[in-house]
Amino acid sequence: MRRARPGALPRGGGTPAHARRAVGEERTLTSVGAGLDRGESAESGEPEGTAATAVEAHGEVSRLWHITLSVSGAEAPLAEVRRGLEQLANDHPFLLTSRYADDHAEIRYWEEARDLHDAAAVALRLWGEHRSTARLPPWEIVGLEVIDRETYHQRVAEGYGPLPATPVGVHPF
Repeated sequence: MRRARPGALPRGGGTPAHARRAVGEERTLTSVGAGLDRGESAESGEPEGTAATAVEAHGEVSRLWHITLSVSGAEAPLAEVRRGLEQLANDHPFLLTSRYADDHAEIRYWEEARDLHDAAAVALRLWGEHRSTARLPPWEIVGLEVIDRETYHQRVAEGYGPLPATPVGVHPF
């Protein structure tokens, strides 16, 4: 049985990607030419502009995503874990809160991104890219939750999910 989100299009199956997309669902990539093979817009038959123009034309805007990143690994001195997380929060003030123990930590913050895929990609790079500059423990990512702003607020209102990030800062579990 295939699992997918509601309304998701099937992957693979030999059907070209452009044939599976509904009209108006064409995605524009900045590193790869978009549109038809001749560089034309499917709607107007005119040449496509820059990626920014295409984003404006299709109405894509950034959204806020609530990120919870969980990391774990071999035990490390608590003072070093705290200092590393504080340095990460100092370097990147978008971090809301961090909780830590000697063998795991959880970082929560808001990320602005076009879609869930972009927000998750940034979140998955966070720990590795800042491991050396913030002198973070060599732990691996063991969990990632990315939810949109509406879902976050709905969960909080219903008493489920992550509570509002108060107190803000770096705290032990």
